[in-house]
Amino acid sequence: MKLAVEFPSVAYREGPKAIGKLAKGIEDIGYDQLDVYDHVVMGYDIEGRTKSIYPAQMPIIEAFMMLSYAAAVTEKIGLGTEVLILPQRQPALVAKQVSSLDTLSDGRVRLGVGIGWQESEYEALGESFTTRGRRMDEAMELLRAYWREERIEFESEHYPTEAMAMEPKPPQGGDLPIWVGGNTPPAFRRVGKYGDGWLASQVSDADFATRAMDMIRDAAVSAGRDPNAIGWQSMIAPPPRAGDTAGKTFYAEPDRVAARVVELKEMGFDGVAVNATAIFQSGSRSVDAMLDALRTIHDRLRQEVG
Repeated sequence: MKLAVEFPSVAYREGPKAIGKLAKGIEDIGYDQLDVYDHVVMGYDIEGRTKSIYPAQMPIIEAFMMLSYAAAVTEKIGLGTEVLILPQRQPALVAKQVSSLDTLSDGRVRLGVGIGWQESEYEALGESFTTRGRRMDEAMELLRAYWREERIEFESEHYPTEAMAMEPKPPQGGDLPIWVGGNTPPAFRRVGKYGDGWLASQVSDADFATRAMDMIRDAAVSAGRDPNAIGWQSMIAPPPRAGDTAGKTFYAEPDRVAARVVELKEMGFDGVAVNATAIFQSGSRSVDAMLDALRTIHDRLRQEVG
């Protein structure tokens, strides 16, 4: 089973060297994948806005900057986003950023994408919230075109492109993996039609996982794609919300973590992600303490699920 770590931006408080130490330490422990999450700005709760699930002053290092830094201090661990809010960003620029990161990391990038939930963030970045689903589909196709084709000709409603080129191509070429996050039917259809894998965030039960995976496989078949080639990764447990005492101690109890991963494996997931921010919240308040906790969890999971 592949084991990923969702990198904690909070590590920046100990300085750049600590971020490098944490990234290299995660690789040395034996994790397969290092993922970072993405928000550019966060909105305060004001009248007329949907209440945010995170505080406005949540510290988040920009995703590609963080991954570039991690690439420089690691050698083999996979590097990815979980997830990049693709419709908030200009897709030609994303294609270039991802291609450059894949080049500098010697082909280790996996791009995870989603449509996001925070309308105020879209407004701050000058992008439409209501068209984000349609633009996401177009953007995923355009990324592939930039990575695969010498001359890009792309007809679309939002991102028409005529007689353009982009170099260098990523070492993985047009096959650079794009995984899709989301827990809704449109997201499932998007995974099957365009994606290489599903990044699940909060899987409530086995029935939900079965329904989601069936929808994804059906969408893949309808698109003429091989459903057996799709990968499946789930977050083990998200960071706890305010007042969630049981959630706050979850990652401090390796047996609970292992039991949850066994459940996810039985649901059909072939990869899981440890949320290191939640480890920080569970009491491991330094990079050294987070590495100790990550090592304990890694060894317990390898023992349990391989």
